[in-house]
Amino acid sequence: MTLLHFELLGAALFCLGLYGALARRSAVLVLMSIELMLNGVNVIVVAFAAYSVRDNVTGLVIAIFVITIAAAEVALAMAIVLRLFRSRGSVNVDEIDALRG
Repeated sequence: MTLLHFELLGAALFCLGLYGALARRSAVLVLMSIELMLNGVNVIVVAFAAYSVRDNVTGLVIAIFVITIAAAEVALAMAIVLRLFRSRGSVNVDEIDALRG
């Protein structure tokens, strides 16, 4: 497999995640779509690190940081979504206006 195959895979994952984040109404599905976008970026970063001329681990370190940030983002967002579900009874992003001042 060449670098182009990994770039196409990463771009496809990112585009599917972007479509899901823009088209979905459920907050949980929007979060899953954001995770898909981050995984698409990880595929491309790791592929560039693997196909670099010299032994460069910068891409792998960046991918580990992205995975860590994604895990923290999911934990915090799921806590917010569960709190909104308990108070409103719905996780539809069109109906959520509880954060307005």
